[in-house]
This record gives sequence, structure tokens and C-alpha cells, in this order.
Amino acid sequence: MNYYQENHAAFLEGLKAWLRIPSISTLSEHKPDIRRAAEFALNELRAAGLAGELIEGEGNPLVFAEWTGAPGAPTLLLYGHYDVQPPDPLDEWKSPPFEPEVRGNDIFGRGTSDDKGQTYILIKAVEGLLKTRGKLPVNVKFLIEGEEETGGEHIESYVGTKPARLKSDAAIICDTEMFAPELPTICIGLRGMVYAELHVEGANHDLHSGVYGGAAPNPMQAVAEIICALKDRDGHIQIPGFYDRVVPPSPKEREAWARLPFDERDYTEKEMGARELVGEPGIALLERLWARPTFEVHGIRGGFTGEGAKTVIPARAVAKISTRLVADQDPAEATEQLKKAVAQACPRGVTAELKVLHSAPPSLVNPDNRFIHAAADAMSEVFGKPTVYIRSGGSIPIVAAFEQSLGIPSVMMGFGLPDDNLHAPNEKLHLPNFYRGIEAVARYLDLLG
Repeated sequence: MNYYQENHAAFLEGLKAWLRIPSISTLSEHKPDIRRAAEFALNELRAAGLAGELIEGEGNPLVFAEWTGAPGAPTLLLYGHYDVQPPDPLDEWKSPPFEPEVRGNDIFGRGTSDDKGQTYILIKAVEGLLKTRGKLPVNVKFLIEGEEETGGEHIESYVGTKPARLKSDAAIICDTEMFAPELPTICIGLRGMVYAELHVEGANHDLHSGVYGGAAPNPMQAVAEIICALKDRDGHIQIPGFYDRVVPPSPKEREAWARLPFDERDYTEKEMGARELVGEPGIALLERLWARPTFEVHGIRGGFTGEGAKTVIPARAVAKISTRLVADQDPAEATEQLKKAVAQACPRGVTAELKVLHSAPPSLVNPDNRFIHAAADAMSEVFGKPTVYIRSGGSIPIVAAFEQSLGIPSVMMGFGLPDDNLHAPNEKLHLPNFYRGIEAVARYLDLLG
């Protein structure tokens, strides 16, 4: 047995300790937990043999650590995030979200797959090489953030102002998933996003719907009308100019996607738990998920939602909405298009204002480079199957920042699975992927060195 196989139990206990910290970045009351989670990561990196520090700023702390004792060898920037999504709805969890529990071959808990478990893969891969050899075959710099789930302003600012300190040949990210169980996967494309709140106001106070109904503007209905004007029933986005920059996938990429092992019925009924799929007609499902923009509604609040009846016309309503962007869309341009479309769709009697909370550009990496080739070889060796290349419908804002500010490609080696319930109750990570992921990253460093 090697170091990695001998230490499965220790790796699992360490991961559990990190998962117990409820580092929810969207809730201000968890600021102390955010710091605890950052300090945990820093202590793990120091124990592994790296020199590190917490980088303070306006946002949550960044964790930086490095080992640069391999002159002439490539330098890799290893990225992850320690913040997690809120666990709601709590009553749907089979075990408490911050009390990790192993059931079968999976560990359940918030942050298992997104992204503490996968970040821990990177830490432990480096630890194993340093503990057994006293050195690494390449140079590494870790940059772990605590705002990935809330926009990542601190890390983007740091990356933009510290190119010399972060100078590397490529970034390594474990925050994506394998396309299917046992199928090693590298992600080469991510959607960007614009996340915003739509604020609609009518009268200056709530009104009695009997006395004023038929004359008073209704912000709740206005929100619904604006949303319906932005996307039609077939899933076409109705924002003028929104599709103009969209670059379709190449024929080679479409052919590769068509060969992927995919069962649409399983995806619909088991993975999603839905009755049927929706979206733009005439466009293949994987293209809709990976290479087409979206417009979604995440929540609407306003009026009376308590038990029983209250006949009120609300004075104001708010909808949380987002668009996912694909190459070559630009977040600033998409924001302006969205604002103009909202203004055009706004009905009489109300005002509508779009407040952008955060945005990120899409990214598409050219897979024909040595850093991605070596990663594919390493994953194939460990998992025993050829590595496939996919895109993801999700967003990792820092990928574009690494490209723009540091001029480096990101190698996205993901070890999650499609049914890991990211951002949902009963999030999990498949433990065989966790252990093999550690070995695959270690093998990757060797191949590059």
C-alpha cells in the first residue's frame, strides 16, 4: 500500500472536521464560521509542509500557501473554495447538513462535493508527495477563497492586483463533476452569469383589494408580466440582442457529446426528479445545458404569504433572477440588454429597477495544451478509462479572472457526480472518487514534473 491508500481513514476524518464548520458565505451571522473554515484550510496546508498565510481584505479571508522548491519545473496555481451554500430546506435532509455522515460509499453533508471535499483532494495530493519524498516534482501555489457562492469580489481583486505573486503556468481546479460514474472527465467550458434583483413598486403603501381593486397597480402581477416578457413558453429568451454573440459548439464537439453515455429518462426522472424536460425546441439537450444562455427565476417575494387570507394589493414586489452566459457573451453588455428589456416590459402604474448583485464572464479553454493533456493521462491511469471532455452549465467566476489577469489556462479536474445534489438537500461526495481523486492529482503532478 502507498501513502494515499494507508491514509484513507485520516483523510476522511480530516474532511469531516472541515465539513462540520457551517461556513455559509451568504449569511452574515456565519462570519465566525467563515474564519474558522479558512484557518482550518491554512493549518492543513502548513501541516502538509507549505508556507502559508491568511490574506485579509474587504471580503472573506483568502488562504494562500506555496511550495516553490523545484526550479525549472512548471508552477501550478491550485484553487478551491471553503464557503458553502445555505442548507435550506432543512427538513429534507436525511442527516444534519453540518454533521457529515457516511452512508454506503458516499459521505453526506453541505460542502462535501461543492467544494470542501474536492479542495481537500488537492491539499492531500500535495501532502502525500511532501510527506513521502520531502519535495514536489513541480512548484505549487494554493489560493482558496471564501466567497465563491456570493460572487468572489475579494479574490478577483487580489488576482487582478497580484499577478507577480500568483505567476503560474496553469491553474488546477477541482470544483466540477465527472460526466458519469467511473468516467474520468475534464471540463473545458463554463457558463458565466448575471444575478440580479428586479424591484417593482406601485402605490406607496399596501391597498385593500376590494376598495382599490380594478384601479390600483399590482407589483406582484407586474413582476409576473415582466418575467413572462423576457422568456416565452418555449424557452426562447426574448431580450433583444441577447443571442447575437453566442458561439455555437463546433461539429467535432457536438460529435463527442453525442458519444457520451447518457440516458435522458434517467436524467429527467432520477437525477432531476422531474416529469419532463423543457427548453428551446430543436436544440440538443447537452447543447442547451452547456452552450446556450438561460434566463431563470429563483424567488419572488411580496404581498401576503402567511396562513389564511388577507386581501391586499402589495405596494412592492421583488424577484431574484439570473441569466447564464456562454462564449462570447459579455456580462456588462448582457446587463444593459436585460435592463433595457425590463424597462420595455414594465407595465403602466409601476416602476421597475434591476439591481445586479454579481456577474461573471463565461470561459472556454482550448484543450490542446500540455497541462490538460497530462491531466487527462493521469485521470485515465487512475480510473482505467479514457478521459472525456465536457462543458458545464455552471459558473466558476475565477476561471475567467485567471485567464484575463494571469494569462493562464484552467485545468478543471472534477471528481463530483451528477447526482451529488449541489446546492440542494443531501449533498454528497462518492468516497471512491475522493480517494482516487487524490491519487489522480498526485499522478498529474508527477507527469508534469
